[in-house]
Amino acid sequence: MFRFFRQIRQRLLTHNKFSKYLLYAIGEILLVVIGILIALQIDNANEYRKERGEERELLLQLKSEYRSNLEQLESKMDLRNKLISASYKLLDYVDHPDERNIDSTLKYLGFTILTPTFDPIVNDIISSGRIQLLQNPRLKELLSRWTSDVVQVTEEEIVWLTYRTDTYRPFLEENVSIRTLTYHNWKNGLLQSFQLDNARNTEFKLTGSRRDSDLSVLLDNPKFEDKMAVCLELNMLTNSQSLSLKKRITDILELIEQELHRFNP
Repeated sequence: MFRFFRQIRQRLLTHNKFSKYLLYAIGEILLVVIGILIALQIDNANEYRKERGEERELLLQLKSEYRSNLEQLESKMDLRNKLISASYKLLDYVDHPDERNIDSTLKYLGFTILTPTFDPIVNDIISSGRIQLLQNPRLKELLSRWTSDVVQVTEEEIVWLTYRTDTYRPFLEENVSIRTLTYHNWKNGLLQSFQLDNARNTEFKLTGSRRDSDLSVLLDNPKFEDKMAVCLELNMLTNSQSLSLKKRITDILELIEQELHRFNP
């Protein structure tokens, strides 16, 4: 009988030891799991801070680039508006011969051979995958569409550039002294606006031709007013597209400012 109770007591002791060991093992496992979870949380927090720092740097970069793009676009639109205004004035000279002036005609002709082209800063954030750093979905959408929006403007610019080079300028060369026209362009500072450094004063010693061109022959040529009509049509259309692109840029800049405010409330 005593032997029986001793066996039971031994079994209970063994069972208690196993239970304690099991509880200890479970506790150790929980501690390990909790440690892993804490480490993962710390890693995630560090990664999040790192990504937000990279996002801020990207936003500042985009802000600088799109401000430059806006300034350049507005500059090209301004030149194109002068081209459009000059075309209207030349058509007035066509319709009202008594208002014609030689110097003014040469000045306006100089504007009509301008070919303002928008060459924006191109960022590789899409191909590099950096766009995923941005948290604003609307900003990501506008940036993703940027290249196609620019094409709407540059395609129209190419049409005018091709027409001006292949059709309009050869027509002028047959009817006007290009030497005199070039001289007036430099004299009026027109071509300096296309230099990389606008503040640089390039010396230009070319003088006008001694052989006077009869500009009335040009202005009375029916083909001239047709070419002015094409000039107006293409450049007004390009500026219309440029206005839409300008709106895109201002929208992008506003969203960038909003996002940067999160970092500096």
